[in-house]
Amino acid sequence: MNEPTHARETLRHFIDTHFDEQVRTLARLVQCPSDNPPGDCAPHAELTAGLLEAMGFEVERHPVPAESAAAHGMRSVTNLIVRHRFGDGPVVALNAHGDVVPPGDGWSVDPYGGEVREGWLYGRGAAVSKSDFTTYAFALRALKALAASGTALAGTVELHLTYDEETGGMTGPGWILSQGLSRPDCVLSAAFSHHVVVAHNGCLHLEVTLRGKSAHAARPDTGHDAIEAAATLLPALYRHRDALVQRPSRTPGITHPTLVVGLISGGINTNVVSDVLSLRLDRRIVPEESPEAVEAELREVIEAACRPLPGISADIRRILLARPFAPAPGAQALADLLCEEASAVMGKPVTPIGVPLYTDARLYSEAGIPTVMYGAGPETLLEANGHRADERVPLDELRKATQVVANTLHRLLTRQDKP
Repeated sequence: MNEPTHARETLRHFIDTHFDEQVRTLARLVQCPSDNPPGDCAPHAELTAGLLEAMGFEVERHPVPAESAAAHGMRSVTNLIVRHRFGDGPVVALNAHGDVVPPGDGWSVDPYGGEVREGWLYGRGAAVSKSDFTTYAFALRALKALAASGTALAGTVELHLTYDEETGGMTGPGWILSQGLSRPDCVLSAAFSHHVVVAHNGCLHLEVTLRGKSAHAARPDTGHDAIEAAATLLPALYRHRDALVQRPSRTPGITHPTLVVGLISGGINTNVVSDVLSLRLDRRIVPEESPEAVEAELREVIEAACRPLPGISADIRRILLARPFAPAPGAQALADLLCEEASAVMGKPVTPIGVPLYTDARLYSEAGIPTVMYGAGPETLLEANGHRADERVPLDELRKATQVVANTLHRLLTRQDKP
């Protein structure tokens, strides 16, 4: 048996032998809530650190100062870094996030149960992306076992387990990079198993506050109704949304920009003309767009709609700006390697693709680090029920993704495949 075949078999054997433990670990991670909002995620980080330490890893805990966490909408953030050095060579980081959106209604199972049913593990975060906490940890464990068997490896593997992807990543990977806690040579970031993600949308969140003048409902003519003003603003926003369909992206897997009004609040009482109404917008930015131009255009749409309204002003505040993920120099070679290894394990062509959501991967790429996305999950986000009731991950893909990542790490940490 030649060395590459021996390495793959050794890695596969370790992963298969320890797969029940991997599933139990994922269930335990799902069973500990880490909803964001409210973003009080330090307790989940401590649980994760304990589980990793029980596996023999040394875990660095990097708490983000409370004021920095609060500035980004978080109550508590502790980033975890595991570093395992095999020898001189490239540093490969594996990044996944443990914060999750709140479960909402409509579940057929306990969203924090970690229940296995018909080959799927269910629960909030099962697919996005607590599954890849285990994908990456068990791939690294398999690589350690390979090295212990006498295979020479050259390089370092790091786990970057972070907790604010749902609010933009600036206290997660953004914090790790800005504080100089790590500067890897390349990064794999959480995704699904049937494609290698090489690009994704950016995202702009704006809060619009319409201000008028309150009045008694018996004399509405003495006030300026902010709720009525929204009846003019909303159609203008939706007309703009409909026009975005005419701006197709050239990136496979991404269609066109989108706009959603996700939150509205306002009013004082039933018998009072409302003086304030606020709403929040989500504008997805395709890779070909300039985020600055997108924001300027959307602000003009809002201001133009409100300008003719007597007694009404519009305050616009940026909540979040996440730039699109585009490949950094060197990312193509990493994507090609992952596609090759994933195709071999999945038994079908695994190809590069873009996705319409936004993730932490962009922060590594913005820093000039070759970054691609690959992890455990089904064909699509919809099949995984990501951000919906009954979120789930297929256990077969969890096992296969772990094998793919382990094989890829082996390739990266041998001389001929250094990035």
